[in-house]
Parts: sequence; structure tokens; C-alpha cells
Amino acid sequence: MFLPASGVFLMLFLASAPVAHAGLFSFLGNLFGAGQSDASTYNSQNVPLLKAPSASDPKSATGGAVMNIVDSSSILPVVGPMGSLADFETYKLDQITTYTVHDGDTLSKIADMFGVSVATIYWSNNLKQGDQIKVGDILVILPITGIQYQAKKGDTAASLAKKYKSDAQDIIAYNDLPADGYLEEGATIIIPDAELGQIPGAQPKSQYYGGGGPEIAGYFMRPIFGGRKSQGLHGFNGVDLANSCGTPVYASAGGTVIVARSTGWNGGYGRYIVIAHPNGTQTVYAHLSLVNVNVGQYVPQGHTIGGIGSSGNSTGCHVHFEVRGAKNPF
Repeated sequence: MFLPASGVFLMLFLASAPVAHAGLFSFLGNLFGAGQSDASTYNSQNVPLLKAPSASDPKSATGGAVMNIVDSSSILPVVGPMGSLADFETYKLDQITTYTVHDGDTLSKIADMFGVSVATIYWSNNLKQGDQIKVGDILVILPITGIQYQAKKGDTAASLAKKYKSDAQDIIAYNDLPADGYLEEGATIIIPDAELGQIPGAQPKSQYYGGGGPEIAGYFMRPIFGGRKSQGLHGFNGVDLANSCGTPVYASAGGTVIVARSTGWNGGYGRYIVIAHPNGTQTVYAHLSLVNVNVGQYVPQGHTIGGIGSSGNSTGCHVHFEVRGAKNPF
């Protein structure tokens, strides 16, 4: 039987339709959609990365964390991270950042992405030298100060902590030292959160830093009811608010939980929570006895997030409360 060419084409098309329809629709879409702009969909796994420029003058930026360098070694970021365009534009050196480990990541690669040293990542995540990371791990990048130091005869964790205004337990924990803090002469260690001596003739330093942001009247509520302020502004724009251990701690403003650590030393914070707020600020609640929230959870202002404690580098029951990106109203 003779079939016209169009009939042959129709039969072939129908026979192949079950497996070819997607291709046909794509073809037709491309044909009739010609001239329309492409729209790419990005998420945290495939967003294009932006190389952070080197800081030509580290002193030109103000309001960020303090950078201490000894023998060209530091554990503080000098430049911003590599990340999405939005992340790059909004990243602040005084803000806490989290990162989910992907396939192929190494600590050195992640350090390069965020413009920090590997030591920063080790310290802020309770890692020891030689510890391995795996896909899915969530790392916290804290904007902390610190120096690399070569031990001299007679040095101990306690003596170095006193000299550099650090904490002996921090030094022991990070460098995996014996409990007595013994140091072998010539050993190279990291002194977390160290402070260098003042340069002769320089003006005295402030007792706290990171508090140069705007004042946002009425935005933050006091994170505890009652109690007392046991220590004024210190550390990173933080205050200590004391009450009985177990007293509820409330979200000072509504936002999304980005860090919720219920175990570990965590750089001296102990059990702690960080909430990111819609106005670009963050609040930190440290030394807690318990953590009642999870990462990614949205909490309204006044929501109970944990309880007052004395975990980490702490004496007595209190919450260490920080505001990052604005003045601390308390």
C-alpha cells in the first residue's frame, strides 16, 4: 500500500511519541521561546562563587573583628568569603557564619572560601589537628582573634594565658595538651583569642569591640526576666546577665536559628545559640544549661530558646548575651 510522505512521518512520530514527547516539547519550547532571556535557578549547592578581593589596607575597614598577627600568623579573616552574590554583599567580619561541607571540600579549601585560616575552622568547631570532615557536616566560622606561638623553656598554658589574656583551658583544648598544660620547648601552638601587648605610645584599647553599629531602639527585648547584669560590655559587644541556673532564656528578637550547640567547649561559649534577624543583625546566647531550639528553626521574639547555665568558659550562672551588627541595648 502506498502512503504519502506525510503519512509516513505521522506514523513514525506516533510510534516514537511515548519516548520522545519531552524532547518535542523542549524543541517546541526552544523554537517558540526564542528571544526570551534565560533564567537560571540557583540554590546553596550550585550558586556561582565569587572570589573575594584581597584587602589592600586591612585598617581601612572599621567595626569588624580585631586582627592580631605574630610572625605573619593569624586566625582572623582578612577578607570576606567566596559565596553567592548575596552572601558576598552582606557578609560582615563581625558576624558568625555557618557552612555545610560538600563533596570534595577540605578544610583548606573552606578556609580559602571564607578568607580565614584553617586554624579558625579548627578552633570554632572543637576540632583537633588531624580531625577529618565529611559531607553534610555543618561548620561554624567564628570571627575570633588568635596567634601562633612557639613555646619557650618554662612556658605553660597557664603562663601564656596570663601573658596574652587568653584562657588556659582554651589553649589546652585547641592544642590537645596534657591536662596540666605542659608545653615542650619549641612546640608551635595556637593561642586562641589572644591579646597582644599595647604598642608604646598608643591610645588604650576599648575593653570590648564590635559595638559600633547603629542603635535600634525597641527592636531587642531583654533575653531574661529579672536577674541582674553581672558584667557590662566586654568581649564582642556582650553583657553578662545573671540569674539562677535553669532560668528561661528568651529570643531577644524574632529570627532564624543559625547555630544551636548543645555540647562542647565551642571557643569558651559552651552551650550556645545564635539567631539571625531580618534586619541583618545577630544575637548570641552563651554559657547555657540547655538548648531548646534547632538550626533552621524560626523563633518569634520572646520564645524560650534555652536556660541560663555556666557551661564553657564561665563562672557562675548567667547568660552571655551579644548583639552583632548593632549597639547592645543592655
